[in-house]
Amino acid sequence: MNLRTQVAQFLALAYVFSGAYMTWKTLGVVANTHSPIVVVLTGSMEPAFQRGDVLFLWNRQKSNSVGDVVVYETSTKDIPIVHRVVREHHNQDKQYLLTKGDNNAVDDLSLYGRKKSYLTQSDLVGTVKGYLPKVGYVTILLTENQYFRFGVFGLMALSALLQSE
Repeated sequence: MNLRTQVAQFLALAYVFSGAYMTWKTLGVVANTHSPIVVVLTGSMEPAFQRGDVLFLWNRQKSNSVGDVVVYETSTKDIPIVHRVVREHHNQDKQYLLTKGDNNAVDDLSLYGRKKSYLTQSDLVGTVKGYLPKVGYVTILLTENQYFRFGVFGLMALSALLQSE
């Protein structure tokens, strides 16, 4: 294979990654969130959302109401949490939310961190506005199953080797 073909393939791959990155950032700006798309990683929201569902978030509303499904981040957890608002109240023009997973027995108070009883708007990544069922399961397989990960990378390497001949 000549150098020109290799450079063309590299540029095509770079276009794919840069296009995906620009789409991600554009969605983030439109939805007013740093993570406009998330994957459900646990079964805490069953039956509403299953493990592997891809959720689309929106963070432009001023407040949320009881029943909304929100995604939030806390200092105690590394990953965003997807749960439903079960209680809300206002105090001096600020909204406070209490959440709970549909499949959980208790609310999320223990997840919020020390001396924190409610979530505020600044804790929210966004409110769920749509979803695609099971599409994100590949993400779960790649992060949780090392054999699947090595298999995918092996197939990609084999494909690159076969294509170069």
